[in-house]
Amino acid sequence: MKKRFLAAAMAAVMALSVTACSGGSSAPETKAPESAEASKAEETSKAETEKETKAEEEKTEAAAEAEPITLNIAYMPNYGSLWSVAAAQAQGFMEEEGIKLNLVSFADGPTIIAAMESGSIDIGYIGQGAHKLCVNGQAKIFALSHISNGDAVIGGSSVKTMEDLKGKKVAYSSGTSSEDILNNTLTKAGMTMSDIQAVDMDASGIVTAMISGGVDACATWSPNSLKIMEEIPEATKLADNMTFKDTTVSLASWIVTPKYAEENQDTILRFTKALFKGMDYAADDHYEETAKAVADITKTDEASVFDQRGDADWLTGKEVSEGAADGTVENYYKIQQENFIAGGQVEKEVPVADYVMLDNMIEAGK
Repeated sequence: MKKRFLAAAMAAVMALSVTACSGGSSAPETKAPESAEASKAEETSKAETEKETKAEEEKTEAAAEAEPITLNIAYMPNYGSLWSVAAAQAQGFMEEEGIKLNLVSFADGPTIIAAMESGSIDIGYIGQGAHKLCVNGQAKIFALSHISNGDAVIGGSSVKTMEDLKGKKVAYSSGTSSEDILNNTLTKAGMTMSDIQAVDMDASGIVTAMISGGVDACATWSPNSLKIMEEIPEATKLADNMTFKDTTVSLASWIVTPKYAEENQDTILRFTKALFKGMDYAADDHYEETAKAVADITKTDEASVFDQRGDADWLTGKEVSEGAADGTVENYYKIQQENFIAGGQVEKEVPVADYVMLDNMIEAGK
């Protein structure tokens, strides 16, 4: 309404000016002085443009000055593991930081940590289960990736409830999020591992075991869980991460060894900055583009990768950085550790700051 009033007023002023000029007066034409507000707005806009241009120039110069590096990155072949790094690579954010990636596929987190300790891997991604190794000092977490809902306990034709697991043959992968969600499910049903026939196997073999009927139930993660539910129509999802949301939180993180963290802080920060930009992009409803980038890396069907987009709460880099600053992220890891201690997987409490690089997350978001 205010804009219409101003427009009408200006039109009236212009009409009066035209009438005066056409009346034969010899008075010279005059131009209305530019308003102070308009002049100020123009100056502000110009200043903002110059500031943005300078910022871009500084960023370009910084990237040019940064020593180019190639990093060996360990991942698991699914959307949750690759969503942020694939987006960061596809959108050129890694290149901006002078980083080239050599991506290497692994089956699970503990295997990734072992490879990092051997020196063949610089940076790795882990799911919920392997975090206990971080608490125990084997690795440091430098970036929270997302809050997962990709783990599940699935029953075959003879297992329709949690209680039906008693005495049944159940496949799982020890030391991973598979073991964690199985333990949580058994506890909820008033049982322990001793109440089932627990079959410890490699994650890649669980799908085959379920489809062939070699086991009665399993604990696994996406995309294995999606594949099993698709191939076995009578299968029942008994639990997923959200089943236990009131008592625990399932986290996925990016990690390095303590030695690498000490010697390569700048490299880790550069990687995190690019990663956070990838998270901002991917979490902003760019699921199709991100699924394509992931499928290109894993050499799998794009549609099946896209189906995994519901496996987590996809955090932005901004949310992680702000959460690290206000205590939210630290609390996530504290809750996680408390559950490890309660489950006997971690002996005693360790300060979160000892193994989680909160300062790196804060700095990367600036």
